[in-house]
Amino acid sequence: MATGSAGAALLLATACGPPPPPPGFSATDSAGPAATAESATDLGGMAKLVATAKKEGTLNVIALPPDWANYGDMIAGFEAKYGVKVHSTQPDANSQDQINAARQLKGQNRAPDVFDLGSNVALANTALFAPYRTTVWKDVPGHLRDPKGRWTSDYTGYFAIGYDASKVPAPVTMNDLLGPAYKGKVALNGDPTQASAGFHGVAAASVANGGSADDLAPGVEFFKKLKARGNLIPVDPTPATIASGQTPVVLDWDYLNVAQTTALKGKVDWKVSIPEHAVVGAYYYQSINKDAPHPAAARLWQEYLYSTEGQNTWLRGYARPVLSDVMRQNGTIDKTALAKLPKASGTPVVFTEPQLKAGQDYLQIHWRKAVN
Repeated sequence: MATGSAGAALLLATACGPPPPPPGFSATDSAGPAATAESATDLGGMAKLVATAKKEGTLNVIALPPDWANYGDMIAGFEAKYGVKVHSTQPDANSQDQINAARQLKGQNRAPDVFDLGSNVALANTALFAPYRTTVWKDVPGHLRDPKGRWTSDYTGYFAIGYDASKVPAPVTMNDLLGPAYKGKVALNGDPTQASAGFHGVAAASVANGGSADDLAPGVEFFKKLKARGNLIPVDPTPATIASGQTPVVLDWDYLNVAQTTALKGKVDWKVSIPEHAVVGAYYYQSINKDAPHPAAARLWQEYLYSTEGQNTWLRGYARPVLSDVMRQNGTIDKTALAKLPKASGTPVVFTEPQLKAGQDYLQIHWRKAVN
């Protein structure tokens, strides 16, 4: 999702892919082909979709770390409910790696069936997505879903600073990180030109320094200073680097940082701060690979993610699911999990599609010149 090896390594990493489909299997049932179904209705309803997915027997996912937004429990819940085996590869890959894998493995049974992408990468690759509308698609706010059904926002979070309170003082603002106490200690989760987390880290720094969703120049300048002062380290943070002390300060989504406070309790004094004057949010986008080798399982996975069970699973991973407001209204939201979300003051800055495109174009030109 945020870190990962170069895309060229994907072919080797997925060599031990899922088994081939059963002899004589076809992704077509009496209601029509799963590969072109744009809703469960197109397959004759949920019962037919479930039956076809069970016959496929496998779902290929990529870039879903088990500790990212509670994906470990999400996968386990899906397998238990439907008896479809989830084959997970490259859990620490980033959004662009997912797209690279789909292209490199096209036509093979090992290709990813579904994507969970940062918005900037998703919007640049919609030609690879199969239109699909879940049974609750209309409950998703209109500005958070593609009118053609190619992508749907799934969960969001706020950009935050995670830190080892035993090693650094508590940062209140982004600019606190420029101080000498943070020398050799700050890690940004992902390349901002490829990973959504990294992109929105630049955005948070920009907003904190007079910029906006339309102006990322102050954010690039911030990271240029952070590197020049020796505070920014060239390490993609992971739970392992946090546990080992290699990355005492991590700029990442709040749900990932908060998860570490629980995972490392009693080992590392990990705390989380949503910086003042820099509240930036972003949804990840859920899509189906139009060349998915398991098209029914891919569609059933979408139905599970947007079910009450799936949405609350994300919430228990400290992510804010897209149907939160609907679930509050109908009383199905997990109130205990909701109360554990980090608090933030102010209206979060959320990029529009044109702003994402313009911001990504800007970083493609200026990021490496300034920071690498």
